[in-house]
Amino acid sequence: MKNKWTIIVLAAALTLSLSACGTKNQASPSPAPSPATGGTTGGTTGGTTGGTTGGTTGGTTGGAPTGGTTGGTGATTQVNAEAIYKQSCVACHGGNLEGKTGPNLTKVGGKLSKDQIAAKIGAGGGGMPAFKTQLKNEEIQGLADWLAAKK
Repeated sequence: MKNKWTIIVLAAALTLSLSACGTKNQASPSPAPSPATGGTTGGTTGGTTGGTTGGTTGGTTGGAPTGGTTGGTGATTQVNAEAIYKQSCVACHGGNLEGKTGPNLTKVGGKLSKDQIAAKIGAGGGGMPAFKTQLKNEEIQGLADWLAAKK
């Protein structure tokens, strides 16, 4: 009797696993943007940077600010600057740009230009590590756009 149940359980497991193999690999539909992920700031790849309210300096529509950049091909790329900041910068510059081991960035756009900020992020210096190998150029430019608006 015990062997009978073992065979039934194994047969059920085998059936389930094989039935999954027969399905086509279809992409799941993308979830609708929510306010927590930036609302309508994106648009399509190559579309208008920042949607209707973001602009190129990164506005918000109920979610994370975004910064946009234009790549060498002329196509516009959307970058979530706040997410990049939280991933790469928050440990040294704080959750509110207030500064920790790194300097306060709340008004960095009033002190440095976008290009100077981008150069600092890419090359580092003065205790700051270089991020040119960790971040894509579009991410560095988007982050610089976002920070340059902090005045």
